[in-house]
Amino acid sequence: MAAGLLGWRARPGNRTGPLLVAVGLSWWFAKLPLPLALPESLAVIRAAGWAAVLVHLVVAFPTGRLGTPTPRLVVGLAYLSVAVVALLAVPGVGPDGGGTGGTWPSGADPGLPDAGPPVGAVAIVAILVSGSAAVVLLLVRWRRSSALRRRYLNPVFGTAVLAVALFVTVKPATIAGRDVVALTVALQVALVAVPLGYLAGLLRRRLDRAGVADLVVRLHAVPRPAAIESTLARALHDPTLRIGYWAPESGRYVDLDGRTVVPPEDGADRDGADRAVTRIDRGTEPIAILVHDRALAEEPELIEATCAAAGLALENERLTADLRARLRQLADSRLALLRAGEAERRRLERDLHDGVQQRLLAIPLTLGLAESVLRTDPDRAVPLIAEARSGTLAILAELRALTQGLHPPLLTERGLPGAVRELAALSPVPLKLPDELPDRLPAEVETTAYYVVAEALANVTKHAAAATAELRLDRHDGRLVVEVRDDGRGGADPAGGTGLRGLADRVAVAGGSFELVSPAGGGTRVRAVLPCG
Repeated sequence: MAAGLLGWRARPGNRTGPLLVAVGLSWWFAKLPLPLALPESLAVIRAAGWAAVLVHLVVAFPTGRLGTPTPRLVVGLAYLSVAVVALLAVPGVGPDGGGTGGTWPSGADPGLPDAGPPVGAVAIVAILVSGSAAVVLLLVRWRRSSALRRRYLNPVFGTAVLAVALFVTVKPATIAGRDVVALTVALQVALVAVPLGYLAGLLRRRLDRAGVADLVVRLHAVPRPAAIESTLARALHDPTLRIGYWAPESGRYVDLDGRTVVPPEDGADRDGADRAVTRIDRGTEPIAILVHDRALAEEPELIEATCAAAGLALENERLTADLRARLRQLADSRLALLRAGEAERRRLERDLHDGVQQRLLAIPLTLGLAESVLRTDPDRAVPLIAEARSGTLAILAELRALTQGLHPPLLTERGLPGAVRELAALSPVPLKLPDELPDRLPAEVETTAYYVVAEALANVTKHAAAATAELRLDRHDGRLVVEVRDDGRGGADPAGGTGLRGLADRVAVAGGSFELVSPAGGGTRVRAVLPCG
């Protein structure tokens, strides 16, 4: 009872303290001499009720809650066993039809009613079934637990399993009239060890929180950035802990190498481990997330103290991780553009060699033939000259077609406002333009913005099944925001084609950020922010 009251005060949101108090009260009530005899059924509940509450305590530890059906079934079986034995002890209800009749064998708990052999047999079976189920559940649960969860279970787990196992052994033997004094003493020692183990766990948690003060010193002394993660892992006793730093430009969490950190879905990571996520903020700005063992969620004070102590170091590392993420993105984008440029160069070379070059070679031959017959047969030279002229015009058209994707002529002639209006006029999906479009911008910014709008409109036309689209072009604080929204079916995936990936690479090379939001059934939003100072 004392351990339960201390735990209840230290951790009011945890139900283990109240359950300890309940076990203590029910034990005390079972051993307390009463001036008047209780009815048989109430006497059974009085004598054996504490055991059912004990099973509830050890199965629900360390949170005090029965979260899944299996623990609920085991605890329900323990309470049901007490209820069935109490019902059979009522006169006229027992198996012999005449009530209990007879006496409990020598050595039974004081306070138990007189009961015949049938009730005693039912009691033995009930104790064996419910107690064995609790022991098996505890052993399976411990075996499947992570190292961190075992750390929280161990102070109470061993003594709890031993106490339940001894109870399953001692009580049937006592009911059967066997002399098990030594085992009875061992059972009582094990029962005393359960609250002592709980108090030891409370003390260790308090020491863990007190040790967070040293974390600040250790974080300032870490020689390299990667050591921050290992330092926090040691402070929280979770070797699987991982840190994801917030990268505001890309709107995602990344590690120190700039790789994306994806929070586990449904509480499990790729390896099936039970994981939880704690977000660390400074004011309203996100700093990082901790991906850790779910057992740490039962220690919110420890996590809160650790995050507060590590806040400054994590903020510094967030800036480093954000920079590395940008560098990685920039390097990937440059490599992608380099490969795309090389592929385009080879395409132009192939097209020029196979088409334009051969036709250019044919023109001098045709003109030479016309020259040779011009003096002797002028009428024959006229169609040859006309053929050379038409071939030259065809080559010019082919060259225009080859160079069309290199730079939009309309952008050069009219600038970004005129080019955007031309795209809107040619778009099959009605496009709502802003009232004012920005003036002339640097050429590279206009080119990137133009391709963002053109590719977004192409996707709206081909895939979105949208009724309307809207364009936003804002220039402020030295940045140009290009945003295209539609009311289509959404579900756009950059991995499904090269257009969106190419846009992201082009924007990254220009020093900007690219964002795609396309929930299924919720339309698509393509947004690019380009520096244009």
